[in-house]
Amino acid sequence: MKQKINLLREFSIPLILGTVTAVIWANVDPAGYAHFDHDHFFGPFSFHFIANELFMVFFFGIAAVEITQSCLPGGDLSPLKKAVNPLLATVGGVLGPIGVYFLVNYLLGAAELSKGWGIPTATDIALAWLAARLVFGNNHPVIAYLLLLAIADDAIGLAIIAIFYPDPSIPAAPHWLLLTVLGTLSAFMLRKLKVRSYWPYLALGGSASWFGLHQSHLHPALALVFIVPLLPHPWKETRHMFEADSRDRSTLARFEHEWKIIVDFGLFLFGLANAGVVFSAIGTGTWLVLTSLIIGKTLGIFLFGYLGKQLGFPLPTGMKNRDLLVAGLIAGIGFTVSLFVAGEAFTDLTIQGAAKMGAMLSIAAFPLALILARLVGVSKQRYLSK
Repeated sequence: MKQKINLLREFSIPLILGTVTAVIWANVDPAGYAHFDHDHFFGPFSFHFIANELFMVFFFGIAAVEITQSCLPGGDLSPLKKAVNPLLATVGGVLGPIGVYFLVNYLLGAAELSKGWGIPTATDIALAWLAARLVFGNNHPVIAYLLLLAIADDAIGLAIIAIFYPDPSIPAAPHWLLLTVLGTLSAFMLRKLKVRSYWPYLALGGSASWFGLHQSHLHPALALVFIVPLLPHPWKETRHMFEADSRDRSTLARFEHEWKIIVDFGLFLFGLANAGVVFSAIGTGTWLVLTSLIIGKTLGIFLFGYLGKQLGFPLPTGMKNRDLLVAGLIAGIGFTVSLFVAGEAFTDLTIQGAAKMGAMLSIAAFPLALILARLVGVSKQRYLSK
């Protein structure tokens, strides 16, 4: 039974199942789906609010665990100089899709589609990680590289929402961010007091951070990103990203161990809440988003990663230029956060649906990456753990 559960998690079956359920429901009974997703069945909260504003907090919290551990001495991204190249590639992975989006929209699109430029800036962390493992093999250095890139550009995607896609009916209230600062300071004090349970960190620091972001009219999904790095953890890392280490019983490791399974299966809720798009919605916006993700991500990541290498910030040991090219294509799987951004970029449901369809069709980057890997001579390998 445990093996079956791990297979479901490893292959992102809950996310895929939630997505398929939403698409079928929205096409068979669009009114019923909209009623379920947006009406307030849970007191003041809708199902959409619970999935996007509450569940996604833990999704990004788990991502923050992996980055924190990888930046420790001995981690995949330590010393810090090793993180410079993937962060430069992240810049390319944001600017490339934006450039392609504006270019294609200028040539073939329409003025009302111009607001969607932020949609293809994001990468689906779970699906990109799975695709990279299937293309490159377990523990290949490109896995950690791609994860850092995906997490960083998803964070940029949320920042883009906050800055460029505000709700015009609700003005920003930045003074509430003091509450987020207070939450971060409370987590810092808990660590100084050597509090070992992660619950006080979530209850005090996480809650204050969430309310600060929410009341500022910024998306609170990043609330735990400020708290998680302050959870007590070892000073040195001995494993790769997403590898289990039974010897690590720190607060940070316990949080990851106890919440990752909830997050993995909770992605069903996210898919169900965000992927309900009718097939008739396919239009110009679909191809704009899809082209920007597939072509813009690939070119942007490869060019900026290669530029970083020439500037003296090398790729991880064992990672070659051809690996970088394939990784750039894999990063074109937008899905999760791209769906999230599409919901904020457009108020017109027809345009929004077309853009969401483009985000979902970006799953095509996976089979394309398998083909590209074969063409450029990337072979699947299994690297030894540390």
